[in-house]
Amino acid sequence: MLGVIDLPTYLAGLVLIVLLPGPNSLYVLSVAARKGIRTGYTAAAGVWCGDTVLMTLSAAGVASLLQANAVLFGIVKYAGAGYLTWLAVGMLRAAWGMWRTRHERAEVSEAAAAPAAEERPYRRALVISLFNPKAILFFVAFFVQFVDPGYAYPALSFVVLGAFAQLASFLYLTALIFSGTKLAAAFRRRKRLSAGATTAAGALFLGFAVKLTLASA
Repeated sequence: MLGVIDLPTYLAGLVLIVLLPGPNSLYVLSVAARKGIRTGYTAAAGVWCGDTVLMTLSAAGVASLLQANAVLFGIVKYAGAGYLTWLAVGMLRAAWGMWRTRHERAEVSEAAAAPAAEERPYRRALVISLFNPKAILFFVAFFVQFVDPGYAYPALSFVVLGAFAQLASFLYLTALIFSGTKLAAAFRRRKRLSAGATTAAGALFLGFAVKLTLASA
């Protein structure tokens, strides 16, 4: 089909890959838990746009450039790790603030949290996606296995594979968003739970930053 081979195997692998936790999915879940379905989808849109850009760059040959140029790969890698670290520090600071005010009434806490509306989840999710050079390399390494080398229009094959990837991402992030809204009610009632979950998210983002720092082309 349009130069795509072994589609069932591709779809099976895609499901497993999408289900692996990553900074994008974790961020969407945290936004949905804190701010609701609409904002969760705003963050998810940033993920989808970022992935679309990376898939396009992969098809255009940028992955080969990153593999061949260690300096360029390092710049993108450390910029991405630095951004993830900045997000992690922000989450840990927020968690500390929740812990200090855990005995205050919910109304006070919600009023204090009002400035967080300037978070701009779409932009944050987009930047998290784009500053991940390993994602570009992954799209090429994974997609190319399912493209017929004899097909006259390989770019079209990439479009088909990318469309399936985005559909899987949409379904998965939708599930996370609605799960996050259910968690939100529990977080509002239990400040300690909210602080603990935010701390865990911050720690995971630090882990993602370290992992990206250690990545190689």
